Amino acid sequence: MQDIQALADDREISLDRVGVAGLKHPIVVLDRTSEKQRTIGTIEMSVSLPREQKGTHMSRFVEALNDHHGEVTMRTFPRILRDLQSRLDAESARMEISFPYFLKRSAPVSGATALMDYECSFIGELDGEKDDFILQVRVPVTSLCPCSKAISERGAHNQRGYVTVSVRTGLDEAGTPQLVWIEELVAIAEASASAPVYPLLKRPDEAHVTVQAYDNPVFVEDMVRNAARRLQDDPRVQWFEVHAENHESIHNHSAFAQVTWSRPNTP
Repeated sequence: MQDIQALADDREISLDRVGVAGLKHPIVVLDRTSEKQRTIGTIEMSVSLPREQKGTHMSRFVEALNDHHGEVTMRTFPRILRDLQSRLDAESARMEISFPYFLKRSAPVSGATALMDYECSFIGELDGEKDDFILQVRVPVTSLCPCSKAISERGAHNQRGYVTVSVRTGLDEAGTPQLVWIEELVAIAEASASAPVYPLLKRPDEAHVTVQAYDNPVFVEDMVRNAARRLQDDPRVQWFEVHAENHESIHNHSAFAQVTWSRPNTP
């Protein structure tokens, strides 16, 4: 049977990325408490395509994922990318997996527990022999406006916001990225805001969170700087990007702030 995709192409245009997107697949990720957690990933996989080749072999992306049994961590990512690179005879390979990650959260006063989901992503690329891996976590938070508190006789406006933290870490002795737990980034994001968001609150819990937010007013700029300072103090983190966005409760727009940082002398 003729392999049309392997035919030569005479337009002499190489492509940066070709592949599959929107692929749903069961995956297993590391869990700080339970060691492993099963979830569903939305996956994009791609490779570079040389100018002389007409197309890539899309089925090989799914084959590579299946062969690794869906276990996806910062330690397995390089192996999956090298597999893609080899199977498709490509110079570079890239994979992005987005997935919900669940944590059991306890209410601050009643102790009532429920599961809460966080939007997470693993983003990895292999270009030649150079590996890159980014862990990204999007965390819902509560923020209370310092300006509103200062100018109001009673109360202050607050809103739900989101702090998105993306990190690259240094390499361990085996040459793989040092482990930063999703739970650690969740904690950093929540500590940078006025108060956390919880999946289940009783009335005493609501009172506690309301007062906590009132006592800790922050702008989006404050949230970004608070998170940045904590990440700078972690020697494992070599690069980060923090993006905070408030879905404003009294304005017809959102407010955001963002910062990107690299540790000095990081290649």
